[in-house]
Order: sequence, then structure tokens, then C-alpha cells
Amino acid sequence: MKTRKLGDGLEVSAIGLGCMGLSFGLGPATDKGEAIAVIRTAVDRGVTLFDTAEGYGPFVNEDLVGEALEPMRDRVLICTKFGFDINDRSEMVGLNSRPEHIRTVVEASLKRLRTDRIDLLYQHRVDPAVPMEDVAGAVKDLIGEGKVKHFGLSEASVDNIRRAHAVQPVAAIQDHYSLWMREPETTKFALCEELGIGLVAWGPLGQGFLTGAITRDMRFDDPNDLRKDFPRFTPEALEANFKVVDFLKDLALRKGSSPARIALAWLLAQKPWIVPIPGGTNVAHVDDNLPAAELDLTPGDLSEIDRAFAAIDIKGAPLSEALDAAIDR
Repeated sequence: MKTRKLGDGLEVSAIGLGCMGLSFGLGPATDKGEAIAVIRTAVDRGVTLFDTAEGYGPFVNEDLVGEALEPMRDRVLICTKFGFDINDRSEMVGLNSRPEHIRTVVEASLKRLRTDRIDLLYQHRVDPAVPMEDVAGAVKDLIGEGKVKHFGLSEASVDNIRRAHAVQPVAAIQDHYSLWMREPETTKFALCEELGIGLVAWGPLGQGFLTGAITRDMRFDDPNDLRKDFPRFTPEALEANFKVVDFLKDLALRKGSSPARIALAWLLAQKPWIVPIPGGTNVAHVDDNLPAAELDLTPGDLSEIDRAFAAIDIKGAPLSEALDAAIDR
């Protein structure tokens, strides 16, 4: 697996593994044995970057990742997140990035992850009630103690990234970025170049749509599937948006590849400091995604992709109103 650098020296596999969907958010949880096999197969295939969060479940995804990676901990980098208030019924009831809460969350995450350090700790969502300088300062203290190695921010504004970086260098930001969600190009790219920050792209396969595996008649009515509230996944929007899949399938056929690999290779071609973290609920998904690190799209391919997507009127917002409202812009 090729590698890339996030920030000042954090070397990671060119493609990581987003572990959320194994437990939460995209339908029924994957059987535990199969989920562990997915994670360990990714390690065997060269993946070193594994992404989780206390909020995925909550808690259960960190437990899963910790168990799966414990035998091979020194071969991998674990990323997790703080930032939510979670009550004693395991319900997320708001935001909480108070410094004392950050420390409590980290101590609990270390136990669930069966490790003595978190390689990359993100603030999951910006808490407007807590100054960013206080958040960065709390993480800086944890880095000084060796419990955290690097600092990241997820869906933070340019202003807050700058404020955080002035206190504790930010190695990576995590933003929603894919072929059909290109907002970071205009909002974050220049900042990443200026400050030397990496961008970890979540949702790089459009919550599964860009893989071509979603059919026109598929419905997302499982209570654990966040896509049921995404306007882009209504039956009407899906039908209109299949122009995207049709194009990717055609290009993949011509390239001897797959739609997922085209979508991931396109991301890798945008900047050398971009690292996508596709999910995968079975080993076949991992086997389909990872060869994208070796797929070189030609300038002609990239131009064709840009022209095709510019001509497609993608229907529906990519996230629910509630999830979009939590983004710090």
C-alpha cells in the first residue's frame, strides 16, 4: 500500500478504513466475527489508518476496533473523536468539548480501544460554547502526556481551524468529500496547502452510492440507517442521480476497474495530502476498494470525469438537515 503524510510527519496508508458502518449508521450492524475479519483483512492488505469515534453506537464501534486491532496494535494508527454529550442511557444529547470532558472521553476511549495512546484525536463537531483555544489546549496537554499523538478537527470552519492550529498544530481535518460532494475544494484546500494540514475524506463513496451497488428500488427504512433522512436518497432523487452511476460504470468498464476504485482514485488524484476512508461491511468491499491506491487516472480520465459531473444535475442535499446543521461553516 502506498503511503501519504498528514500534517507534519504522520505517515498513513493512502486509503484508510472508516469503521463506523460496521456498527452504526448504515443499517444493521455487521456480525462481530465478520466485522473483525474486515478490519484485520484491511491490515493484511496494508491499511494503517483506522477511523472510529465514541459516538458510533455510541461506544460499540470503539469496542469493536479495539478488539480487532489489539493483536496488531503496533502496525496501525487509530483515530477516534470526542465532542458529544452522551447520557447514561447512551443517547447523544448535545455537544460537549469542555476540557475536563475531553480528558474523561479520552480515558474511556483508551480503555475501549485497548491501547495506551490515540494516534489521531479529532474534535467530532465544533462546540460553539467552548473557545477553540481551550479545546486545542486540552488536546495539547494530552499530547504532552503521551495519551494522544496528533490533533484533528472534523467539519470545522476555516476560522476555527486557524485558531486551533495556533495553539496545537492540526495534523488533519476530516470533511465530507467525494465526487458528488465537492464543497471542501472551495472551502478548505487553500488552507490545507497554507498550513500543511492533511484532509481525510469521509463518505468518499457517497454512502455507498458511488460503488454502483445501490439499486433503483433500494429503500433505506432501517431505523439504524442514516440515509433514510438524506434527501439525496429519496426514490425520486436516486432515480435522477443514476446518471452518476451509469457514467462511473462505463468508465470503470473501459479502465478494467470498478466504480468504487474510480471514485477513490479520483480523490487521491486531487491532492497528495488527501486520504479517503471508505467503509466496508464485508471483506469483498475491502478487496474492491483498496486497489484504487494503485489506479492511476490519466489527465484525460480526470478531465472526462470533471466534464461528466459538471453536466449532471445531482438531486437532493447530501445529508439530513440535522447533520448539516452541525457542520461549522
